[in-house]
Amino acid sequence: MNDSVLLVIHEGIATLTLNRPQQGNAIDLPMAQALLKAVIACDQDSNVRSVVLTGSGKLFCAGGDLDAFVAAGDAIGGYLSELAGTLHLAVSRLMRMGKPLVVLVNGPAAGAGMSLSLLGDIVVAAERASFTPAYGSIGLSPDGGLSWLLPRLVGLRRAQEIILLNQPLSAQQALADGLVTRVVDGARVQMEGLELAHGLAAMNVAALGQVRRLLLETHAASLEAQLEQEARSISTLASGSFVREKVAAFVEQRIHKNNKESSHG
Repeated sequence: MNDSVLLVIHEGIATLTLNRPQQGNAIDLPMAQALLKAVIACDQDSNVRSVVLTGSGKLFCAGGDLDAFVAAGDAIGGYLSELAGTLHLAVSRLMRMGKPLVVLVNGPAAGAGMSLSLLGDIVVAAERASFTPAYGSIGLSPDGGLSWLLPRLVGLRRAQEIILLNQPLSAQQALADGLVTRVVDGARVQMEGLELAHGLAAMNVAALGQVRRLLLETHAASLEAQLEQEARSISTLASGSFVREKVAAFVEQRIHKNNKESSHG
C-alpha cells in the first residue's frame, strides 16, 4: 500500500484517509490501487467493526487526476478503463462489506470524489464542503457509482439536473437534498465521525451488515422477495450470541423492574 491512502486501525475503527493533499486528493491509478487494497484489508480483518473514509488537507477529493489523464496521451481510453475499473472494485467492496461506513467530507468533493463522498451509511460534511459532479466540465460521464447513487438519494429529476447541468451543491444544499446525514463545523468533523463510528462498532456488526445488504437490494427486489430476505436475516441473527445475551438481559431487567414496582405497590 502506498502513502496515497492511509489506513489506521484503532479500537475496532478503521480510518481510511485519501492522502494526496497537494493534488487535492485527486485519484490516479496508484491511489485507486491503494484504496482497493486498503478496503479489502478492512473487509477481511475481523477486528474491524466500522470503517471511516475521509480526506487529508483542504479537499475531500478533487476527482480524477487530470495530470495523469494528460500524461496518458492517446492511451487515455485504456488508462481510464483501468482507473475506473480499479476504483469501482473499491467502491463495490465499500458498499457490500458487512461493516458500517462513515464518510467524513472534510472539504470540496468533485467528480469521483463526489461519488466516494456519498457511499457512507452516515455522511458527515463540514460546513465548507461542497459537491460538484464536474464531469460535464471536461466532457465525460460519471464514474464511481454516481449515476447509480444520486438518483436513489435525490430522485431521477433532481439527479438529471445536478449531473447534466454540472450543478455544484453547498453542504447545506446537500443536506436539504438528502445527500448527507448532517453538517457540522469543520473543526468537529473528525470528532463527530469517530463518535459515530465507535457507536456503530459497539452494536451487533453482523446485524448492521445485514441492514446494509437489505437496503442495498431493496430497489431491485419485489416486496415478497424483500420480506423473505428480512425473515431469513432476522432468524439467522437471532441465533447469535449477541442477540441472545441482549434479549436475556432485557427480559431480566424488565422482571427486576416489575418486581421492584410490585414491592412498592
